[in-house]
Amino acid sequence: MKSDTTPIERAFELARSGKCQSFSEIKSALKAEGYDTATLTGGALSKQLRQLMAASARS
Repeated sequence: MKSDTTPIERAFELARSGKCQSFSEIKSALKAEGYDTATLTGGALSKQLRQLMAASARS
């Protein structure tokens, strides 16, 4: 875990990276890296992350 990166910022990095294929995989990866995932809630956030993961998969 990088101390200057928030869980939400890291979630976006993971979504863009192509390493995660679902919202639950992002949350699992964050937990494994030591992040608190309590702030990862809401339909708008999960929609944005899913769109990034889909775009990453197409590339």
